[in-house]
Amino acid sequence: QVQLIESGGGLVQAGDSLRLTCTASVRTFNSVKMGWFRRAPGKGREFVASIRRNAGSTHYADSVKGRFTISRDNAKNTLYLQMNSLKFEDTAVYFCAAGTETVFDHWGLGTQVTVSS
Repeated sequence: QVQLIESGGGLVQAGDSLRLTCTASVRTFNSVKMGWFRRAPGKGREFVASIRRNAGSTHYADSVKGRFTISRDNAKNTLYLQMNSLKFEDTAVYFCAAGTETVFDHWGLGTQVTVSS
């Protein structure tokens, strides 16, 4: 059973930074692909970023490229999302996800990020 717990969300002003953390209870954390998704009010779930198991390859949504950085610490079973230059449109619930190269099949409950303009 994989459990993912997100933390680090909050209320910030536009231009501020936040770092989200996802702690995973999985024995083989270094063998799973990890990702961040978000759901803005009234919208569907949106891909934000992903990182492969060996941390050698990352992928970002165009909307966050250059502002967000995904990283992982396999020794700590932890995933991070550093978010800089936050915009009002980044307001959403952010979810941590774990899975294989082709599908994310484990999800956290999410952490709220609210950016005031």
